[in-house]
Amino acid sequence: MIRATLLTRNNRLCGFDIQGHAGQAEQGRDIVCAAVSSAAYLTANTLTEVCGCRATVKESEGRLSVRISSKEETAQIPLQGLRLHLEGLIAQYPQYIQLQQTEV
Repeated sequence: MIRATLLTRNNRLCGFDIQGHAGQAEQGRDIVCAAVSSAAYLTANTLTEVCGCRATVKESEGRLSVRISSKEETAQIPLQGLRLHLEGLIAQYPQYIQLQQTEV
């Protein structure tokens, strides 16, 4: 199962942590993993390269974690987009993705 956590500080999105594997299909053919990974990397790249947000990005096998300053106003749009995208994927594949929000 993929576990996605949206991070908030003072009720504002300030990052995310996504880890795990969906297990919907064998590695390399898992469309749920591919969709979540693509959305996570798109969001991380948009935050750092397009919006110019200072971010801490940590990547390891099966995990991507991104944290930004809660003062980064431009970060809200891509992070809200990630939330909407994940909610849409959960509607289609509820048994493979878990989404929560945590105040940090």
